[in-house]
Parts: sequence; C-alpha cells; structure tokens
Amino acid sequence: MGSYCSPLSVLTLAVVVIGASFGLNEAKLAYDYYKFSCPNVETIVKREMMSVLLTDATAPAAFLRLMFHDCQVQGCDASILLDSDHSTHKSEMVSSKNFAIRKREMIGYIKSILEYECPGKVSCADIIVLAAKESVSFSGGPHIQIPLGRKDSTTSSYQQADASAHTLGVGHCLNIASRLYDTQPDELMHYVYEAFLRLKCPTRVPLTNLTFVPNDITPTIFDNQYYRDILMGKGLFGIDSSISRDPRTAPIVRQFAIDQNYFFKVFSSAFVKLSSTNVNGKGEVRRQCNHIN
Repeated sequence: MGSYCSPLSVLTLAVVVIGASFGLNEAKLAYDYYKFSCPNVETIVKREMMSVLLTDATAPAAFLRLMFHDCQVQGCDASILLDSDHSTHKSEMVSSKNFAIRKREMIGYIKSILEYECPGKVSCADIIVLAAKESVSFSGGPHIQIPLGRKDSTTSSYQQADASAHTLGVGHCLNIASRLYDTQPDELMHYVYEAFLRLKCPTRVPLTNLTFVPNDITPTIFDNQYYRDILMGKGLFGIDSSISRDPRTAPIVRQFAIDQNYFFKVFSSAFVKLSSTNVNGKGEVRRQCNHIN
C-alpha cells in the first residue's frame, strides 16, 4: 500500500479484519500496575499533556500517530524514541515511513517529570500509550482504560519500520498524488472533492512534501466524520474508497457513519488490543527515553 493510512482508521479496521482474538500477553499488563510504585502516574501524564494539547491543535494526531508507529515495530516498546547509536543500531526515525513523526521530545519531558516523582518505575512505552489515550479523550473521543506495565526495548529496527505500512489528522500530497493523477477505473471520488484535492496538490510530482490536506472536515476532532465522508466519495486515501466498497468492511463503515457511540466502543477495544499485543516483557525501564540504560 503506497499511501499512509491515518492511525485511527487503521486501529478500527484492525478489529474488523483481525477480530477480537488478542488478549494480554506474557508481559503481564495490569490496570493497577503502578498502584504502589507510582500511583499518580496517570494524573501526572494528563497534567503535562494538557499544556501541549491546549496550545497545539495538531498535537492529538501527532501523539496517536507516534503510538501507532511505535506499536507497528516490535510491539509497543518505545523503540521509536531511541536515537541512533552508530556502533549498534540506527534510529527507526531513519525510515521514510516515519516521515513527520512529532512529539518524541514531549514523551522524554514527561519521563523526566516521572523520574523525579517515581525514579526508575514508569516505562517510556507506557508514557507513549498514555499520551495517545489522553489525546483521544481531549479531542472529544472516548475515555479509554488501558492496562500498563510495558517495558522499553533495548533495540530498534529501521528495517522493520520500512516494512510496516484517518479520522484525526492530515495527509501529504506525496501520499495522494498517484491517486489523483494515475486514477484507477474502479476509483470512486466525488468530483468536487477531487477538484479540491487537485487544487491543493496541483502537480503529479509534489514540489514539496510540506503541503497537507485534512483527512476530513473535522481534522482536530475525534468523531465519525471520516466514515460519513468516505461514504460520499470524499476519502483522502485509496484505502478509504476501498473499505467503503469491500463487502467485508462496507457494513462496518456504514454502522460507524450512523452510530458514533458504536464507533467509539469499537475504537476503544481496538486501541487496547493494539497497545497490548506483542508487548515486550523482557526489556528495561529507561532512565532517558532516547537512550538505553
């Protein structure tokens, strides 16, 4: 798949395609994992997140994308935060798939606050997931309860990041140019929306990758507008059109479009499953998120 999918649409589709077979694994995650070792961890993360979310409307999507890209490679283990160590490994940020990943430094800042409160207790991997959870809630989405206890990896893999592959956020012209200028016969796109996209991305080869297009008309709000849009042929990516027509996913898309509460329920389940699958139970709790101990 040539274009990027937004974190939210992929999360919900993960439940539809993969099913509800995943559970908590050998890492022994628990909802009260920090009950005694750092009881105020969620309060601290929420407090520090507010200072960012209130001043940057794009931050929720950035934190959610950060979690999604971290969990795609080696599971949710904060490997995406590691800087390059030229003697052993390269940072996953070297991968082109991680273009425009942001807010890594904010996870490190929150970690420094928690190190003062609870030295050596809270993993960077858990902070990434908590930050994404708060981003969803702040944007008007569901309040998700998540188990904690992830460990930080001691390795990263930019090769796996290269091999790994929208309701909140934006897309870049680089990711949609082929859809606009190499149209497939079965492509369904509203003609007014197509004209709008061509206006935003006027060349087959973008002159810059800084031009962006909103995923839907409410890019900073967590809602079901994305699914309503794609039913009208206003999906930004090719996969948007596909899931609205595929008989395996079309009924789910329609249900999400008409019932936001149902969408929230399924998304919450998908969020917990994605953040709890293939979790590293044999890593460490880093003192600094960008370096191993």
